Amino acid sequence: MTGASRKAGIGAAIARRLVADGASVLLHGWDAHDEAQPWGADGLRSVAMELATDGGRVATAAADLSDPAAPRTLVESALDQFGRLDILVANHARSVPWGPLRDVTAAEIDLSYAVNTRATLLLVKEFAVVRGDAPDGRVVLLTSGQGQGPMPLEIPYASSKAALAGMTPSLAAALAPNATVNCVNPGPTDTGWASEEIKQKVTAPFGRWGQPDDAAKLIAWLVGPEAGWVTGQVISSDGGWGLTRP
Repeated sequence: MTGASRKAGIGAAIARRLVADGASVLLHGWDAHDEAQPWGADGLRSVAMELATDGGRVATAAADLSDPAAPRTLVESALDQFGRLDILVANHARSVPWGPLRDVTAAEIDLSYAVNTRATLLLVKEFAVVRGDAPDGRVVLLTSGQGQGPMPLEIPYASSKAALAGMTPSLAAALAPNATVNCVNPGPTDTGWASEEIKQKVTAPFGRWGQPDDAAKLIAWLVGPEAGWVTGQVISSDGGWGLTRP
């Protein structure tokens, strides 16, 4: 479970659901990224302690996913801790406001793709390698609805996350029939980063922003036994927000 270092985040919400369903979970995070953001960092160990207090079997692994060796290290950590790996949820993201296209740099494009795209593809690869022909694996990627409308001030982030949605059918075919691969777009989600002004401007037909548990409920189903016939799909769990985009 990558990108799970903030208590108010989608990753932590997914981890809570998986633990409640009986899964053992390796939590990944990179506090240095969160500490550089306006919302700050709770700390990976803080999230893990919360889940452990609730009876969950959890472990942690900090890793900078801009390092191409990090995906293999994370997969090996999961095997070391729990002896097997059945589910991969790639929730991590490098998401920083960047401004207009004229200000975008090659360095930021490269870093966004390294973290958001390359690391995710390598995680899926390592997942497939260690599982071999074992059946009933589950992979869930997260995108951000870039296909539903423009994000002109977040070009590096938007393009690198859009690549994941575009690759989902190919990854699903590559892992079939041993694992399903799906991609979730959670839409605007209240994880503490948005101001009240932004929340008022961005609305959905249901009249509210998503909560982290909204996406977590869908992902918990996708990684469970009832979703074994669902693969290669990009699914929006966004309260109909995409319906309001031009």
